[in-house]
Parts: sequence; C-alpha cells; structure tokens
Amino acid sequence: MAKDGGSISDGVLRKILLSYAYVGLWIFLSFTVIVYNKYILDPKMYNWPFPISLTLIHMAFCSSIAFFLIRIVKAVEPVSMSRQLYISSVVPIGALYSLSLWLSNSAYIYLSVSFIQMLKALMPVAVYTIGVLFKKEAFKSDTMFNMVSISLGVAIAAFGEARFDSWGVCLQLGAVAFEATRLVLIQILLTSKGISLNPITSLYYVAPCCLAFLMVPWIFVELPILKKNSNFHLDFVIFGTNSVCAFALNLAVFLLVGKTSALTMNVAGVVKDWLLIAFSWSVIKDTVTPINLFGYGLAFLGVGYYNHSKLQALKAKEAQKKTTQTDEEAGRLLEDREGEGAGKKTDSEA
Repeated sequence: MAKDGGSISDGVLRKILLSYAYVGLWIFLSFTVIVYNKYILDPKMYNWPFPISLTLIHMAFCSSIAFFLIRIVKAVEPVSMSRQLYISSVVPIGALYSLSLWLSNSAYIYLSVSFIQMLKALMPVAVYTIGVLFKKEAFKSDTMFNMVSISLGVAIAAFGEARFDSWGVCLQLGAVAFEATRLVLIQILLTSKGISLNPITSLYYVAPCCLAFLMVPWIFVELPILKKNSNFHLDFVIFGTNSVCAFALNLAVFLLVGKTSALTMNVAGVVKDWLLIAFSWSVIKDTVTPINLFGYGLAFLGVGYYNHSKLQALKAKEAQKKTTQTDEEAGRLLEDREGEGAGKKTDSEA
C-alpha cells in the first residue's frame, strides 16, 4: 500500500530490505570462508598447511551436492552442452579456477588476512588489463590512470606491511591474475555464446574439472607429506562445516548478483574488505601500520571511482536503450498512421 507524500510503498521497502539482506548474507559468508580458511591453513592456528588438499575437499563436496541437486533431486535444470563445447569452454575456465583457488589458499600460510585483502584491490586492474589484451575492453587513458592509482595504493600498502613475505605476495598476485583471466574468459567462451550458468550448474560443470586439475599437483606435492604424517586424522566437523560455508557462499553470490547486480557485489566487497582488515587487526592481532592504511585508502578511492564509472556507464547504456526503443515505437506508430492515411485516400478515390 502506497504511503502519502514522499514515502515509499511497502513493496519498494520490502525490495530494499531484501537487497540489504542479500548483501549482508554474502558479506557474512565471504567473511566466514576467508577467516575459516586462514584458521585451517595458518601454522599458528589449526596448522594444516595443505592448500591443495583443502581446495580438493571443497571441490569434491561442491561437485557432490551439485550432482545431487541436478541429477537426483532434479531441483535445477542442467544446461545443454556438447562435449566439444565443454572441452573448449569449460575446461580452460576450470583450469584457471583451480589455479586461482590453489594460489589464493596458499597465500594464507604466508600473509595476514588484512594484507591479502589489500592485494585483492588489484582485481579491477587485472580484469581491465586482461580485458584490453583480449579486446573485451576499450583502452581509455582516464581508466588506465585510475588503474595506476589503485596499483600505487597497493604498492604503498605493501611497502608498509610489517609481515611482508615475497613468496606469499607472488602467490596472491598469481591468484589475482588467474582469477581475472577466468572472469574475462567466461565472457568470451560462455556469455558470448549465450550460455548462462547459475552457481549450481557452474559447480556441476566446473568443480569436477577443478578436481581433476588439482589432483595432479596434489599427488606430487602434498600426498607424500600427508602419507608421512600418520598422526593426522581428518576432522569431519572442521572440514565439513568449512565445505558447507564454501558451498553456501556460491549460493549467496547467485542471490546477490541475481537479485541486485554484479556492481552491488563489487561495492559490498569493499565493505567486506574493510571489515576483514578491522577483524584481522583486532581479533587475529595482525599488525596493520599507518602506511598500510594510507596505501589501501588510496587504492580504495581508486576502486570506488572505478565502480562509480561502471555505474555511470550502465546508466548511460540503459538510457540509450530506452531512447532506441522509444524511437522504434514512434517510427512504427508513424508508419501505422501513414498506412491508415493511405488506406483512407484509396477508399475516397474509389
């Protein structure tokens, strides 16, 4: 029921509250998965430094649940996909995803949660740069200047990092590069072909592929160490709840992007990063220096401006679309009137 004056209707208010609920749910689950992974992998906490094994457990769990929902319960319809399309499109994306997850989880062993979030601010830079290389983005000098400002902010934050580890930084930067390439390839290999995957179908097709790719390094890198460590027994409570959180995060992404937009997720991601930095400093007791905060603040402004530019571009595109539709409707109406006029003229001549 609409309210008097400038008040909003109950329907609009409900939609706004639901949007905030989706944002809050995604932030909570993303926050939980990051902190949980850090807890499991950090030698000073749970002390299970096997990132490939942890990622394998996640992928096996997600594959099983997705298979159950699609093939057994039939709660979600599978996407029609040929073997050739799967090999040419899904396999490369799965390979990049496995590398991204492996390296990003490995970084938690060497770097603090706060510093990892600061390094992740480079994601727009990586996506834009790779998009330009693959000709999915147009090169613009003002956008590139913005990317340079983000990179400068991250470099300053790295300079002020108290627990700087060059190997950990390389791992996280590699994860950002692989993830950015994956996002661009999704546009090229799937979206451009009209294939849209929700998180369930995405996990159904991509997770088994990741599982297969990760098995190769796992056999040579971590399996021999796990065999020697005979004292370890898999804690089903720890790894089970961790896997459930990882799966729930995929569903939350679908809800957030499906009910709001990808831009909303980017903005919410900035809020989540600040929360993680505060949590890392206050609870985990990681050292966050003033130079860290200054550098990340500079990068934060750059990311904020990038998101604002994306929003303005989307608005302009939407306005142009509406103008085109209006022009087409006006043209059809004019043609109809001209047709009616011609018909009446013919009748009068007859």
